[in-house]
Amino acid sequence: MTYVIAQPCVDVKDKACLDECPVDCIYEGPRKLYINPDECVDCGACEPVCPVEAIFYEDSLPDEWAGYLTAERDVFAVIGTPGGASAAGPLAEDHPIVGGEPVPVG
Repeated sequence: MTYVIAQPCVDVKDKACLDECPVDCIYEGPRKLYINPDECVDCGACEPVCPVEAIFYEDSLPDEWAGYLTAERDVFAVIGTPGGASAAGPLAEDHPIVGGEPVPVG
């Protein structure tokens, strides 16, 4: 099991969760943050600090955002387990699910 960052993070990326993560498993994409499921230790430190309530334990992820679990798994299936977000740097692109979200106007 792992934590998942869902739709409310898209185009917000507050990053308060980055400071709380003790294992540096939260990676930054162009429009959203992603939790590496292989690096996450399920501590839950990220969840309460998210100002938009975008972080959910996998079993608590609302049905309408179920695709975000797939998105996070897919992203890291491609790039693997770099061993920490700060050393890896930002992701080059977002998962297509995130890319398909409307871009805010204004």
